[in-house]
Amino acid sequence: MTDKRVRQLRLVVEAEDYDAAVAFYRDVLGMPEQAAYEGADAARVMILDAGRATLEIANPAQKRMIDEVEVGRQVAPRLRVAFEVDDAAARTREATAAGATEIAPPTVTPWQSLNSRLQAPADLQITLFQELAGE
Repeated sequence: MTDKRVRQLRLVVEAEDYDAAVAFYRDVLGMPEQAAYEGADAARVMILDAGRATLEIANPAQKRMIDEVEVGRQVAPRLRVAFEVDDAAARTREATAAGATEIAPPTVTPWQSLNSRLQAPADLQITLFQELAGE
């Protein structure tokens, strides 16, 4: 039996335009709201369900290689968020229509996924990926 000391990965992101970020991640990407809280001085937070979470730790060479495969050049900041989606091409179109900026269109990777790279609300660089193996 595995000793699971960590039960959940929660990425906390500060968003200057809170409403736009919520609309993008909740409504466009379809991440259901788990909870929302308001506090003093107009403090607001919403917790969205992102499905299963993993922490991907890559050394600098791997980060450069992923940038080369997905984008063709070095563009990623130190932190990038990747979301597995059902249809990377359709979700990319929806995301760009909702205000994300496409850095690179959906591209088939050597590890058999279809990945797009976007600059999204809350100043996050994101990858939308669809696993192709088994399709």
